[in-house]
Amino acid sequence: MSDASSLWPVLGAALVTLVAAGVGGYLTDVGPWYQALRKPSWKPPDWAFGPVWTVILVLCVWSFAIGWKQAPDASTRLWLVILFLVNAAFHVGWNVVFFAMRRPDLALYESILLWLSILAPLVFLWQYSTKAALMLLPYLVWVAIATKLTADIAKLNPRVRDA
Repeated sequence: MSDASSLWPVLGAALVTLVAAGVGGYLTDVGPWYQALRKPSWKPPDWAFGPVWTVILVLCVWSFAIGWKQAPDASTRLWLVILFLVNAAFHVGWNVVFFAMRRPDLALYESILLWLSILAPLVFLWQYSTKAALMLLPYLVWVAIATKLTADIAKLNPRVRDA
């Protein structure tokens, strides 16, 4: 595959990532409802989330690019695209459930699915590109932390919905 033709899938991955990040950011409302939630003392400061997510999502696109380039065949590339799109859907889904639906309790379950949607491409990529797989580790760790945070918020706010 020529370098020019391998650029389009990477640009597509970057576009999907930008859309997912944009939709997620749009849905993230840290206004009165969020401020009223009881949160654990160990919660990272709100300002940290943007820079951390930016680095993680850049690593995701980079991982995809490496994985695409090193994929042994078209079938492997197709699976990589499918796994990437499933992860993007779960990435946005957490924001929908937590912020738009205002359901930290249900967001906990969605967060577990998000974590699994990161683990799947990591394991998949490991077969032919350890470097691409390792680039997903920060994402996996951050979502594990976010899952614990979501669990703690749900526990501290058992009857929260539209407050």
